[in-house]
Amino acid sequence: MTPAPHIATVTLNASIDQTASVPNFTAGEVNRVAWDQSDAGGKGVNVASFLADFGHAIAVTGVLGADNQELFLHLFAEKGLIDRFVRVRGHTRVNVKVIDDARHQVTDINFPGVSVGSDDIDAVGAEIEALVEEGAEVFVLSGSLPAGAAPTAYRDMTTRLKARGCRVVLDTSGEALVRAIEAAPDAIKPNIDELAELVRYPLTDEWSIVGAARNLVRRGIGLVAVSMGGRGAIFVTADAAVHAAPPPVRVRSTVGAGDAMVAGIIHAELQHHDVEECARLATAFALGALGEIGPRLPPRDVIEAYAHQVTTRRIAA
Repeated sequence: MTPAPHIATVTLNASIDQTASVPNFTAGEVNRVAWDQSDAGGKGVNVASFLADFGHAIAVTGVLGADNQELFLHLFAEKGLIDRFVRVRGHTRVNVKVIDDARHQVTDINFPGVSVGSDDIDAVGAEIEALVEEGAEVFVLSGSLPAGAAPTAYRDMTTRLKARGCRVVLDTSGEALVRAIEAAPDAIKPNIDELAELVRYPLTDEWSIVGAARNLVRRGIGLVAVSMGGRGAIFVTADAAVHAAPPPVRVRSTVGAGDAMVAGIIHAELQHHDVEECARLATAFALGALGEIGPRLPPRDVIEAYAHQVTTRRIAA
């Protein structure tokens, strides 16, 4: 019997992530693919996949195009994810990543996704309500909004979920983030550029990053985790600010690293870790994703080894 999900992820703009390896990729020329791989994706789907790798019972909902859902069905079956997606007419978007290992470059080619109407968003809302009734307590609202969705979609979901006593983790950007902040989600994970866009001033050093994060914490957000690529991440709560510095690792793909960090935050919080251990473990999850292609993590002992190699430092108030 499938256990009732404690965690649910919401992906309104899912994607199929197609990765193609093209050594010495050159625009305007004929390029030959060395290998390719296609994965069901979208930020919330990735978070669910990573958490499933660590043994969590996860439900997934959001919007999928009915015309190309096979990869998603395969992933859901493989990872034991409880499928509560709403299907709409059309194709789920495709995001193409061209990896050039010779030049250490990645080129993104992103296609448009399906358009949704208010009825589709309402149908997702009904699935969310059903999951709350079934015992889900942690919800991850993740990724961009599809065409046709109101910019307040995540704010409205956050408001309803918090009224039901649920914990909300948000990972989005732009206007969707601006509006969702109004509902004070419990945790957010912007990257440094997304945070700078949100606060509308440059973030040139760790003091400005911590200051911007603290302003959000004062508005009721429990944790602000700011990812900074190779420079690590800064985790800010009302009581602490911690910088997590990763060790050097081989990078196969950056796709999903931020989603892995979100999964690590949730896993750490469910283990009741403090902010410093949360920073260490979430960074280890992200490191694990960097070495993989697609939404998967290396074995648990590899993640635990990475966590021991992450250096954390408390930033004085």
